[in-house]
Amino acid sequence: MMIRSKIKWFALGCLVLSFLSLLVHMFVANTSAELVQYSVMTRFIEDLNVDVVGKQSVRSKRLWKKIKPLEVLQPYANPRSNYPDPIEQNNGFIYAKIFGQFEKIRSSICDLVAISRLLNATLVIPEIQESTSSKGISSEFKSFSYLYNEEHFISSLKNDVIIVKSLPPMLKEARKRKEITSFKPKKAASPDYYIKEILPELKKTKVIGLVIIDGGCLQPILSSKLVEYQRLRCRVAFHALHFRPEILSLAHLMLKRLRASGQPYLAYHPGLVRDSLAHQGCAELFQDVHTELIQYRRAQMIKQKIIHDKLTVDSFIRKFNGSCPLMPEEVGLLFRAMGYPSTTRIYLAGSETFGGQRVMIPLRAMYTNLVDRSNLCNKYELYKLLGNESPLSSNSNPIPTKTSKQLKKDWAEAGPRPRPLPPPPDRPIYQHEKEGWYGWVAEKDSEPDPSPVDLRNKAHRLLWDALDYVVSVEADAFFPGFHNDGTGLPDFSSLVMGHRLYEMASAITYRPDRKYLANLFNSTIDHHYYPNRTWTLAARKHLNNSLGEEGLERQLSQSKPVSFLSHPIPECSCTISKTGGKNVCPKWIEDSLIKSRLQETDDNEQPDNDETDEQETYSEEESKKSYSQSLDEDVEMDPND
Repeated sequence: MMIRSKIKWFALGCLVLSFLSLLVHMFVANTSAELVQYSVMTRFIEDLNVDVVGKQSVRSKRLWKKIKPLEVLQPYANPRSNYPDPIEQNNGFIYAKIFGQFEKIRSSICDLVAISRLLNATLVIPEIQESTSSKGISSEFKSFSYLYNEEHFISSLKNDVIIVKSLPPMLKEARKRKEITSFKPKKAASPDYYIKEILPELKKTKVIGLVIIDGGCLQPILSSKLVEYQRLRCRVAFHALHFRPEILSLAHLMLKRLRASGQPYLAYHPGLVRDSLAHQGCAELFQDVHTELIQYRRAQMIKQKIIHDKLTVDSFIRKFNGSCPLMPEEVGLLFRAMGYPSTTRIYLAGSETFGGQRVMIPLRAMYTNLVDRSNLCNKYELYKLLGNESPLSSNSNPIPTKTSKQLKKDWAEAGPRPRPLPPPPDRPIYQHEKEGWYGWVAEKDSEPDPSPVDLRNKAHRLLWDALDYVVSVEADAFFPGFHNDGTGLPDFSSLVMGHRLYEMASAITYRPDRKYLANLFNSTIDHHYYPNRTWTLAARKHLNNSLGEEGLERQLSQSKPVSFLSHPIPECSCTISKTGGKNVCPKWIEDSLIKSRLQETDDNEQPDNDETDEQETYSEEESKKSYSQSLDEDVEMDPND
């Protein structure tokens, strides 16, 4: 009897312990799920190997070296001729509404300042329509201050243009009554247009409004007489347009985490934006729902007369012409051809990557240290940028549900691809299939109007682009996937490349020729992952040449006619030369450069000397041996082996 009693107590104790263990496991699981949003990636793959930290092979180090022929180019955007200060007794006020994404906003602001100087007018802080209070952003910010530092913008341009935060009360009331004349200038409007058409009205009414929708309102290339206005554009873009402190603080934290253990990183912007892909007819590079989305947007552009072309085009012919982007898989293969090791840190920039994570899978398989802002920042850090936002209903613009009879009819009458079939009638439609900006494709023929949540997310994208812009400009190397996208509008990659060219021309900035690379990939279509030595050397030679004069000439001819900020030299640069010349830097720039070079420590200089000696003693036979051992770079292998 005693033994049975002990067994019962033992069984009861086991049950109690099991129940307590289950409670503990449930508590830990729930807590860890809540803490996921506060986690952040702080260590990379190579950091796990102590021998790798802070060390790189000779070949890898050469990939991060500056371009010596471009070291003579220095940033110099100061006025160089008679340049009087602005006066308060001017022709009147200019206020503006700016539409568009991050890169179009940035370009438009620079044009506005130049126009205000040209017309001798006072500029009112422009209104960024993507971040107005109607878009659901926090009440802590106005439209401009949501992205940029207003005080720094006003003070840094005080010698160029008088800038105020708002119109005087009387003019503000006149604007509310819609008594002020507004103009909608074209993207490449000439200075004569403003002097002949707008200046008389400005002098008459003392205030005018501008509506800017195409990413700019002044032609990119101006005559030599107006070169000071080009330098003013540079001072606005590279000195006055500082992001607000919270954005800069988080961006610098991201840089610190990227450069942990003293390793360099490469920034890559895919440029996979729906509008650009639709404009060029690159739908067939994608699959299923994404092809349908591109084609729908292209049909809209044709209807709006944005493009004058047929709806269905051969995307692969367009790609061979260089009109479509380099896909992430192709970029990864180019990185391998250049010799970047698989542990290279790559930052993925861009608030919109059309195709989602699906198109990034091949690149992530080749380079495991591919990260973006969501890896380097936790949700709490990102949400702090947004301020205190009031909640919005996620069902503000729901997709209407269909009856069982309608579903069966849709299933029976569903047309051919690329339109995806709706879910089978007998299977329930889950909520996640209706959410998101593409959920309408399977049920409707027209895209619904953006909901309040969609509008707020567009405002958030401005912040994510701002973070990516800082990280891309400061990167040790930058690679664009789709610059000069053919839309005739400024693009993110081109602005980053122009900023890097201005601030540090000798930094590694690739300027690939997509037409050449598309045909190069086509020449080895069956052996992309195991190309022969000739293909690898051809790809490497092209990319190395794109870093220097050849790439700059291509950028000058293709990008500058679209956006001056994409190629701001020689107007905003000077040259360090011992022999003298036309565009020589002032002595204070040369002195500061010499001083900065002298401040470099001997520890940083010594490895460079050792590396030079090692390169000189690197025999041809050893080079071939190293070459044959590198699977990721040059080896010709049998794919069936």
